[in-house]
Amino acid sequence: MKRVLVFALLFLFFVLFTACNADGQTTSQEVPLGDSSAVSNTEETPSAPIESKPESDQPSKESESMKIEITVGDTTLTAVPEENSSAEAFLAMLEEGPVTVSMSDYAGMEKVGPLGRNLPQNDAPISVDAGDVILYQGNQITIYYDTNSWSFTKLAAIEGATKESLLDVLGSGEVTVTFSLAES
Repeated sequence: MKRVLVFALLFLFFVLFTACNADGQTTSQEVPLGDSSAVSNTEETPSAPIESKPESDQPSKESESMKIEITVGDTTLTAVPEENSSAEAFLAMLEEGPVTVSMSDYAGMEKVGPLGRNLPQNDAPISVDAGDVILYQGNQITIYYDTNSWSFTKLAAIEGATKESLLDVLGSGEVTVTFSLAES
């Protein structure tokens, strides 16, 4: 009988002193084994929420300094990559080697051609200007020489581009364009 009474008291003691605060909410935390970063004081302290970008939206150290060369005939243009997972995938593709695309005019505002593979899309409604390099449908690359608004993924922007300068370089009809990483 003594043993039953001792176990009953121990059980009652355990129930009374486990992780419930005045509001009836538990204050203890389960910590996965080996995760010492999750250990914290059980008292709640007010703090400002910590904001962080999803990893896929954070530019890598490499893409911050990389530039893209766009070669048409004897002319080479330089483009600055955007900070998104699509641009990073395009840069990774260019790390494998230059990409040559046969591009043609579309709607009097852009040159477009097949990339040869799908890249991740980050489509959003945007307005594009002359010099914007756009991923379209995940597998088409476009160089805009005029303006447009649509749901696209911007890969890069050509430095100093104007409609006139791009039309001079790209010409009319089909053109062969080579995309590569600029030498550092």
